[in-house]
Amino acid sequence: MRILRNIVLLISVLGFVSCADAKVKEYTLEVVAEYPHDTGSYTQGLFFHEGQLYESTGLNGKSTFRKVDLETGEALEKMNFDKKYFVEGSVIWKDNLYILTWETRVAFIYDAKTLEYKSSWKYPREGWGITTDGKQLIASDGSANLYFMNENFALDRKVTVKYEDRPIRFLNELEYIDGKVWANVYTSDEIVIINPKDGNVTGVVDCRGLLPRSLYTAGTDVLNGIAYNPEDGKIYLTGKNWPKLYEVRLVEKKR
Repeated sequence: MRILRNIVLLISVLGFVSCADAKVKEYTLEVVAEYPHDTGSYTQGLFFHEGQLYESTGLNGKSTFRKVDLETGEALEKMNFDKKYFVEGSVIWKDNLYILTWETRVAFIYDAKTLEYKSSWKYPREGWGITTDGKQLIASDGSANLYFMNENFALDRKVTVKYEDRPIRFLNELEYIDGKVWANVYTSDEIVIINPKDGNVTGVVDCRGLLPRSLYTAGTDVLNGIAYNPEDGKIYLTGKNWPKLYEVRLVEKKR
């Protein structure tokens, strides 16, 4: 019942965006292109590094980290994880690849170029999403908080993500785009755009209908996965076990 109440609160909070604060922009999506996506990928982390797409996928016994061919959706390289680990978000920062796990609270570090294992760390909270602004790691844990950490996961600061002073819970997969943190809100079709300095929501992206109902199967799960390619400025979205990955463009709603 607690989860249900939280979801109802989330819907009510996001519903205020259109009428309560003109500073918060609303967006819909224009699909620019679509690509195949492995329906076996329970997408947890999605990002580009030096023009290459990477993806981490979850579920116990099915968790992987993949170097992905954008055009085909196929894994060019793939690491499998022990069934005790439920892999979550991932990111490359400096020379390291960071991969979080969920309830086991273990973080793995690999060499960013060779993908060779380097070390494991005891992580101080549940692992959900992770990204970087190029200066530090930024992570979520399913709450309304964002955590700003150094390369050893030591906490520098945290902010609570709010709209109209109301916390936005279930922050999940993260991406840093043009000075803002984008976050999937778990179980919803919404992405929130966040000012990392104070945690205030500056934009909401309505992703309803991105995956056509005709492509849904029994295994299709929620929207999750935001990837920004800084080399060309393109943005890509997908979901857990989705058959498609979409290049998208934001369209601001008229008031």
